[in-house]
Amino acid sequence: QVYLTESGGEVVQAGGFLRLSCAASGDSLDEYTVAWFRQAPGKMREFVARFVGGSGSSTSYSDSVKGRFTIYRDNAKNTVYLQMNSLKPEDTDLYHCAASTSPRSEYSSLWTEYAYWGTGTQVTVSS
Repeated sequence: QVYLTESGGEVVQAGGFLRLSCAASGDSLDEYTVAWFRQAPGKMREFVARFVGGSGSSTSYSDSVKGRFTIYRDNAKNTVYLQMNSLKPEDTDLYHCAASTSPRSEYSSLWTEYAYWGTGTQVTVSS
């Protein structure tokens, strides 16, 4: 079983940048799909970005963050990062990383495909 811990969230001004970290323990992330989701109080959990591992890695993004956010993995640190640039007030949310070994997670943006979750890190973008 893999355990995930997020960090890096803080208060930042609009137009700024942050890098979120998702550190894994208990298992290697090599064979997991790892994704970032975000959720505001009272709202649905929203897919942000996905990194598919294995022999041929790939990434995908939601339309709202495409071109601004980048997801990548550091194998040596067993950590997945989310580089967030050109932040907007609407990016304010609690960000969670999640991991899955389900084949469907490689192409699905549904949070229900992910069995392993961190507790989240808060990102606040001020205008």
